[in-house]
Amino acid sequence: MSESPVSPRSDLNRFNADLTGSIAATRSDRKRQMTDRRTTSVLSDPDLGEATSLQAEDIEVFADRHIGPRSPEIQSMLALLGFKNLADLIAQTIPPAIRLQHPLQIGSGRREYELLQELKAIAQKNQVFRSFIGMGYSNCITPPVIQRNILENPGWYTQYTPYQPEIAQGRLEALLNFQTMVVDLTGLEIANASLLDEGTAAAEAMAMSYTLQAKTGVKTFWVSEHCHPQTIAVVQTRALPLGIEVVVGNHQTFTSDRPIFGALLQYPATDGSIDDYRAFIEQAHRAGALVTMAADLLSLTLLTPPGELGADIAIGNSQRFGVPLGYGGPHAAYFATRETYKRQMPGRLVGVSKDVNGRPALRLALQTREQHIRRDKATSNICTAQVLLAIIAGMYAVYHGPAGLQRIARRVHRLTVQLAKGLQELGYTLGSDTFFDTLRLDLKEAGADEIVVRAIAQGINLRYINDRTIGISLDETTTDRDVADLLALFADGQATAALPNPRSGCTIQAIPPVLRRTSAFLAHPVFNTYHSETELLRYLYRLQTRDLSLATAMIPLGSCTMKLNATSEMLPVTWPEFGQLHPFVPIDQAQGYQILFQQLSDWLAEITGFAGISLQPNAGSQGEYAGLLVIRQYHEQRGESHRTVCLIPQSAHGTNPASAVMAGMKVVPVACDLQGNIDVADLQAKAEAHQQNLAALMITYPSTHGVFEEGVQEICAIIHRYGGQVYMDGANLNAQVGLCRPADIGADVCHLNLHKTFCIPHGGGGPGMGPIGVQAHLVPFLPTHPLIPVGGEQGVGAVAAAPWGSSSILPISWVYIALMGGTGLTRATEVAILNANYIAKRLEGHYSVLYKGQQGLVAHECILDLRQFKKSADIDVDDIAKRLIDYGFHPPTMSWPVPGTIMVEPTESESKQELDRFCDALIAIREEIREIETGQMDRQNNLLKHAPHTAADLTAETWDRPYSRDRAVFPTPWTREHKFWPAVGRIDNAYGDRNLVCSCLPMDAYGDA
Repeated sequence: MSESPVSPRSDLNRFNADLTGSIAATRSDRKRQMTDRRTTSVLSDPDLGEATSLQAEDIEVFADRHIGPRSPEIQSMLALLGFKNLADLIAQTIPPAIRLQHPLQIGSGRREYELLQELKAIAQKNQVFRSFIGMGYSNCITPPVIQRNILENPGWYTQYTPYQPEIAQGRLEALLNFQTMVVDLTGLEIANASLLDEGTAAAEAMAMSYTLQAKTGVKTFWVSEHCHPQTIAVVQTRALPLGIEVVVGNHQTFTSDRPIFGALLQYPATDGSIDDYRAFIEQAHRAGALVTMAADLLSLTLLTPPGELGADIAIGNSQRFGVPLGYGGPHAAYFATRETYKRQMPGRLVGVSKDVNGRPALRLALQTREQHIRRDKATSNICTAQVLLAIIAGMYAVYHGPAGLQRIARRVHRLTVQLAKGLQELGYTLGSDTFFDTLRLDLKEAGADEIVVRAIAQGINLRYINDRTIGISLDETTTDRDVADLLALFADGQATAALPNPRSGCTIQAIPPVLRRTSAFLAHPVFNTYHSETELLRYLYRLQTRDLSLATAMIPLGSCTMKLNATSEMLPVTWPEFGQLHPFVPIDQAQGYQILFQQLSDWLAEITGFAGISLQPNAGSQGEYAGLLVIRQYHEQRGESHRTVCLIPQSAHGTNPASAVMAGMKVVPVACDLQGNIDVADLQAKAEAHQQNLAALMITYPSTHGVFEEGVQEICAIIHRYGGQVYMDGANLNAQVGLCRPADIGADVCHLNLHKTFCIPHGGGGPGMGPIGVQAHLVPFLPTHPLIPVGGEQGVGAVAAAPWGSSSILPISWVYIALMGGTGLTRATEVAILNANYIAKRLEGHYSVLYKGQQGLVAHECILDLRQFKKSADIDVDDIAKRLIDYGFHPPTMSWPVPGTIMVEPTESESKQELDRFCDALIAIREEIREIETGQMDRQNNLLKHAPHTAADLTAETWDRPYSRDRAVFPTPWTREHKFWPAVGRIDNAYGDRNLVCSCLPMDAYGDA
């Protein structure tokens, strides 16, 4: 079934003259303002490097707040490294041939107060209508206690992915709540900790079904025409490079004559109808197919769950559980399946294990599924989730409980029934007698266009399906007044007194008795305890204290760039002008967003040197995938579809080979030399050997080993010489901004981790954004969307459910770039490089830095080699990482890209005091290792093997360890004043995988332990 856009074509398909003029005028004003402004700060100190000095005026700029070290401290750090100024350091760090020859043309830094006022004016160009569009997106009420204490709380949104579970027990418990909620509502046995959106979750279900049914050789996936159109589009995009044929049809006329490996259904359907799918599912199973149901979570409080209907997989969007619309995201998708398929399930899974003292403890389970291990054998490149949004959705269920959720669902359904009755009395025909919250009106004559235009004039958005069909979806925010206004709209001028009273004598039975839910759900005490705001608030803060976030200390994770997420950057996220827009409103209602998108794209293009930007990919993994699809499409359009070989260095991110396989490419690894650089001779040999079929090279720059490789331009030239394209992973862009540019270096496409370099917070493992930049010849192939005109003329199709991905978090990066200005961004990069080299220098003589550039310097991160300690003291990387927790730090990235090492990235936001505290901690730990090496401390019973130490350890009645309790938990004076207590001791990972439990434990399990 082919659908028209969701609003009248005349409104949706035009970027009208007013909007175009508004964008142009705003860009012109902004350029003038930023050119005229002159600021003074530490940045203007000539001793720090003239290239980035600012003209002085008595105005504070944000860069001074963002960059940690002060001017005298920078000078002291430079002196330790043997440099007079930053310019000299950068000249020795970055190869001269790739240095940017002009300052970034972004303007000067701004004051926070003024910029937020400017952004507010832009935001107010968005028009917040009452939207009844539906299609998987519903307005909702975010409980204020959740908005203030999770969504707007840096104690929740600044954590990293919970790879160190001992200091992530709070968010792991919140995610376990989410998984339990999904399991209960869907009637399936196991659920993951969320995916990116409903469209990509459906595509992951298709891929999982394909893998499970691989032995059959069947390559056809059947999709109901009653699925949301954006979901169908994402599934089709994902299927094409894998050689999967997608057949779109009607489940009522389905026959098993043609073999299929899987099927996708929508429940309720995109037009609101509710069908009993049991017969279809049985028929599909007889044909050997696995069945996925995309189900609305709120409706499942009233409807028979997918698991009870026989579905194998359930996916969907949890957005209506308290997460703002945000013009499309970020929202947490869910994914549930049968336990039989747990090892094939994509994404992350929180499981219950135990710590060394036998206490229940949570961790990420089955981590062998992670892409850094499986690489090109992975069935998905998903290495992230939408953790923050999943936590909000889970807490929404905790706050309301099963009775509260049913109350909300019944009210929404009651209003829908009342609206249906009123419309029938006005003479309209319903498209279906069964529905939950969505109605389809079938008009006798072509007149939907007129009705929608009339609705827009009254500040109401309806779903425009075609000239004879309109959709109306109600939600948690709908009132009796809204129903009356809708009836008045469809009455077309009839007197209000003549309108039907929808609340009188309604007898419509819209949910078939055979599909009414009878099974209980959310019976666990966590969903039946915290219904007062007092209790929920205390619960949230108890969980928050179990997590180490940037509000606690530095998180020095290599390749992850855990920098300041400034409050002024975060404030606009919850402005209603950004948060309450449905993603498919007419474009002219989102003029503010369009201005922001255009400016942000212009700035990213200037920073990277690329000709075109797509903001659609809603994670770094999706940016990788989208970039490779663009390259694939480029070759296809040139008649070179045989180009499918992708060269990938052995040091690359694990998502790189997984993305390449998903894009239909064959991975050929490239060796690295002893210095950690790409082995150019091996690259040359493999590019030449595969020259007829060479599609791309995937490269990270600076390298995954934290070094600016001198031969990067030669590497790019080799690939181009043999007809390939160069994809650059943007994970390390924080070392490039203002100093060099991917496009100038030779990259054809690059994904940009806005959740790293451009300050969107990691949210405990999501949200993220991974836009791509491309050279001019690739612009025609940028991702498109079936409902909103975006992308290139020959675009690759939709890679995310919403046209601009997670729109509501893009203001974060806009504010950051505007506040910093070109000079501030460049200085931030310089200081990031300075901080990394300062750490490497301070640790000299205590630890070996594994890789350095030709001048003995690192880029923005450094790898510390810990492998020698396994032999000298039986101490491994885990022991050192866990001991760092006792010192109050989140451990660096462990054993990647080299096993037995840690990769440290301090970022530019950390002060010299924090850097020194971190270095002092590592030096002290080295001395603790030396005690083992010299025999002063036992090789098994020592400070490192027992780390991290908990409050329970400190207060235990017996203490049989050869060191004091005081030394265990208070290793420095700082920890006495600012102690962060891990909630559990070291976790037994193997036990958790052998005894897999992925839903909430009984409450007494914790007390008994």
